[in-house]
Amino acid sequence: MAKMKKTTAGATKSMTATKMKTMDTPKAKVRAKTAKPEKTKSPVRKTGYTKQELQYFKNIILEKKKEILEELETLRDSMMDTTTGEYASENSTYSTHMEQGTDAMEREKTFLFASREGKFLNHLEDALQRIGRGDYGRCTMCGKLIEKERLEAVPHAQQCLQCKLHSGK
Repeated sequence: MAKMKKTTAGATKSMTATKMKTMDTPKAKVRAKTAKPEKTKSPVRKTGYTKQELQYFKNIILEKKKEILEELETLRDSMMDTTTGEYASENSTYSTHMEQGTDAMEREKTFLFASREGKFLNHLEDALQRIGRGDYGRCTMCGKLIEKERLEAVPHAQQCLQCKLHSGK
C-alpha cells in the first residue's frame, strides 16, 4: 500500500508517485548509473577442512570403527562353539533336516553380515588414511569439498552428493 501525503492544495498524492517523478529526472538517472553497486557477500569456498574439523571427523570414524569391531566380536562369538573354540557346524543331534537347514541359513546370514561389516571397516580405515594424507573430504570426481552433513552421516564418503547421485553407484 502506498503512503499518502497531503499537499498544500489539499489533494493527496502517493509517496510512490512522488518518488517516481524524481527518479525520472536526468540528474537522478546519472546518479543511478554512476552509483557504486552494493557489495554482495559471495559465498566463500572452503579449500579444505580445518584441523579441528578433521579431528571431529576422525572421532566420528573411530567411534564407528569401535562399534563395528564390537559387532564383529559378537558375531564371531555367535558363530563359535564355546566348548571347542571352533566355528559351529551342523549338529547331528538335531532330529530333522529342516532344523539343520535353518541353522545353515542363519550361519550363512551371519557370515554375510560379518563380511559386510568387514568391508565397512576397511572403508573406515581408508578414510583414516585420507585424513592422515590430508585429502579427506574432497570429492574424487569433481574435487569440491564434500558437505559436512554428508561426512557426518557417511564418514567414509569419497564423493559429494551431486557426483554420487550422477554416478549411480
